[in-house]
Amino acid sequence: MKTRDELIEDLLNLAFAEDIGDGDHTTLSTIPADAMGRSRLIIKENGILAGVEVAEKVLHKVDPSIKMTVFIKDGAEVKKGDVAFTAEGPVRALLIAERTMLNIMQRMSGVATMTRKYQDELKGLHTRVLDTRKTTPGMRMLEKEAVKIGGGTNHRIGLFDMILIKDNHIDFAGSIEKAIQRADDYCKANGKELKVEVEVRSLDDIRRVLKHGGVDRIMFDNFTPELTKEAVELVNGKVETESSGGITIENLRAYGEAGVDFISVGALTHSVKGLDMSFKAY
Repeated sequence: MKTRDELIEDLLNLAFAEDIGDGDHTTLSTIPADAMGRSRLIIKENGILAGVEVAEKVLHKVDPSIKMTVFIKDGAEVKKGDVAFTAEGPVRALLIAERTMLNIMQRMSGVATMTRKYQDELKGLHTRVLDTRKTTPGMRMLEKEAVKIGGGTNHRIGLFDMILIKDNHIDFAGSIEKAIQRADDYCKANGKELKVEVEVRSLDDIRRVLKHGGVDRIMFDNFTPELTKEAVELVNGKVETESSGGITIENLRAYGEAGVDFISVGALTHSVKGLDMSFKAY
């Protein structure tokens, strides 16, 4: 399996391939090869900054000689007019890197800003906001990194690092008990030490899961806050609990107050507006 850095490198290779092609002909035709200059990253709306470290990777991939001076780090609250960093080096390189860098930073900052908004709704509670696999293809590692920068918690990264038995798995397996048992057998047979989570659709499902055992977390699928409170009391701390489905910023706190440990929110990554910013010469 590829590492985080290898996946980011693949992403940057693809991003530059689709953007630059056989060359940035506008820049190559208008800017002398030996021209040097400076640009600064200007924030144009309030939010949470994310992607500064990745921006440096983007700049240095185009030209390792670019000097970057950072004033605001990832995770900081920013407001319109703030300058996050400056970059100095060959003008051609600054112009070529600009759009890819901004696309990544705007997206990551949008995710971090959304995450902070959701987690802030749960202030004073032990409940943590989780992300999901509803991410932009190729950008999952960066979007999940942005969730952490925004104060949220990562769920599984992909299909490989946790077993999450959902309704379709249960229906195809024949029962919730069969699905759990097969997961346990699979892990033993293949030497896998993976946490197991199972999705439930009723209080009766919870009773069956607790009776069978073999799971680390139970996910309450599309439960109301009231039903969630009953579910949490039924589990009584035996395993971790998670709410998912139909959860919005308006009803988020009600689920947290029901006592659930985690709330997964697809909107952190699938319904995000990028944070506006620009990279301007000065």
